[in-house]
Amino acid sequence: EKASNQASLDQATAIREKQLAAFNAEEKDLLESISALKAAITVLSKHHGGSLLQVSRSKLLAVAATLQHELQKHGAVLDGALTRSERRLAAAFVQAPADYFDAAPTFKQSYAPQSGEIFGILRQMKETFESNLGASQKEEMASQKAYGELKAAKEQEIAAGQEQLDTKSGELADTDAKNA
Repeated sequence: EKASNQASLDQATAIREKQLAAFNAEEKDLLESISALKAAITVLSKHHGGSLLQVSRSKLLAVAATLQHELQKHGAVLDGALTRSERRLAAAFVQAPADYFDAAPTFKQSYAPQSGEIFGILRQMKETFESNLGASQKEEMASQKAYGELKAAKEQEIAAGQEQLDTKSGELADTDAKNA
């Protein structure tokens, strides 16, 4: 019984370590994504405020690259957060970011959505990631608490088993002495 309890505790510990490693990786990934989206939003907010010519082409390309990377990396997470039209808009922006921010309208821009929509998509993605991060952190805290309770219970069972083993060993020694 003691060995069985120890094996159960070891198995639970191994599972908990895997869960913690997965959570840490997910948390790091989401924090990096949130940080990248905040930087992209900052770049676009300067532009969105009306200073059309102040956003350099390299910054726009960096925002487009960030958007593309996050859409690919977190496609499953964003499925419920972004509509099909928002995904198409984001894909179009990634293909030609300058068309959304040129000071003089181009042919493409005449039917292209405004830069504010891209700004909104980035903000929505950031909020989705922050929400998922919060949910993951709550789930991790619950898992941590459950593991702590399980560990305490198993350690208590192991201690009780050891105490019973010591008692039985003492009784056996006494019995053997009386028999001798």
